[in-house]
Amino acid sequence: MVLSVILVVIVAFIAGVEGILDEFQFHQPIIACTLIGLVTGQLTEGIILGGALQMIALGWMNIGAAVAPDAALASVAAAILVTMKGADIKEGIALAIPLAVAGQVLTIFVRSITVGLAHGADRKAQEGSFRGVEMFHMIALCLQGLRIAIPAAIIVAVPASVVTGALHAIPDWITGGLAVAGGFIVAVGYAMVINMMATPKVWPFFLIGFALAAVTSLNLIAMGLIGLALALIYIQLAPEFNGGGQGGSGPSGGDPLDDILNDY
Repeated sequence: MVLSVILVVIVAFIAGVEGILDEFQFHQPIIACTLIGLVTGQLTEGIILGGALQMIALGWMNIGAAVAPDAALASVAAAILVTMKGADIKEGIALAIPLAVAGQVLTIFVRSITVGLAHGADRKAQEGSFRGVEMFHMIALCLQGLRIAIPAAIIVAVPASVVTGALHAIPDWITGGLAVAGGFIVAVGYAMVINMMATPKVWPFFLIGFALAAVTSLNLIAMGLIGLALALIYIQLAPEFNGGGQGGSGPSGGDPLDDILNDY
């Protein structure tokens, strides 16, 4: 039990750091919840919860000065409640939304503190101290990790009876409303992603995929394979990828896909 608690706090710390680095995506729900489920011995529940929360958090992103809801805290805290405190997956999903908003507040607070750390790093840079600059960067990263690790430790430390009692004391109209709000967030998140990707050339493929998903019983793997096949067909046939249109700016090696990859 003690080892599981230590591992949960470590996972929470790494998720908080990755919320800023975005290198290995440990803060994403599908990964964070799975890791929490793995270290607590509830891998199946962690994967199911992470998959559900990932669909909600798909469209969460920082736009300009607007800070998105914190997927890291929502994922870690909801996973702890489900895998260690006896909450069911529906309750974990419903509580993830307010947890994400709380994490958003913590994110703003920590980033406000790191402004002072950035000035400290600037002073060390003027002094020519590389170690000093690194120290300030590491302190800032540790603060981001503690932003998730400390709430996770508090949730773990609270007795299970208190947590489950508080969960069951929440009225159905609140949990139901949060579930509906989560559904709206999923739709808005997908709309934001589609809005960024949408061009006249890809809209037909989106409509084909939507129609196939609505009128068939194909699973996500089959839909993904169909999408990959359509993308490859499009690359083979589109003039701009074959040197026959305005987009063909260089010599073609006979394989459009290789030509595209070689450009990078």
